[in-house]
Amino acid sequence: MPSDQERILARAAREVVSGQVVNLGIGLPTRLFHYLPPRLEVLVHSENGVLGCQPLDHGASPDLEMIDSGGAYIDTRAGASVFDSALSFAMIRRRRVDLTFMGAFEVDQQGNLANWKIPGKFSPGIGGAMELAQKVETLVVLCSHNDKHGNPKILRRCRLPLTAPRCVSRIITEKAVMQVTDAGLEVVDIAEGLDVATLRAATEAELIVDERRLGRF
Repeated sequence: MPSDQERILARAAREVVSGQVVNLGIGLPTRLFHYLPPRLEVLVHSENGVLGCQPLDHGASPDLEMIDSGGAYIDTRAGASVFDSALSFAMIRRRRVDLTFMGAFEVDQQGNLANWKIPGKFSPGIGGAMELAQKVETLVVLCSHNDKHGNPKILRRCRLPLTAPRCVSRIITEKAVMQVTDAGLEVVDIAEGLDVATLRAATEAELIVDERRLGRF
């Protein structure tokens, strides 16, 4: 049986198509590297200034100056480029990044995202997430469906400080894949072995479900 995170990442890889420039946010999304098919022609962007990232081969000696936005060592594919953060964010602001994956503390049925600050806890700042959330056409959230106390993270309305409003396109958790629509959260896929009633009980947000069209993952 795959772990919850493995289930999320394997399903998230299906969102990527050849020809895209894809940004992988800090945390769980950076692990998506390892789930992308090797022949998929995509350029992975890191906001600290790399285009054409790829995972470091197991056992390979890292280039100590080559890291992703989370500080992990990476390698680069043929044709990759390295530049300063000003140019990296110019790419983002000019909408040259097609797809970004981010984690979340909370996300709601309007597509609002909160992923940078929990009051009373240290935060290094909002960072590049604010720019990516506002400027990248498609933002997919990867997160657990509930927090460590069992509380829902998929809400009617976010309570934490927002990273950006109405920016999320799709949410992938270990329980479901949900599309943000004008009518609310539409469930696209549900995890194998999970029924709709159990999913609703684990979710604060209202869910739109057409069981005739529901996929499994």
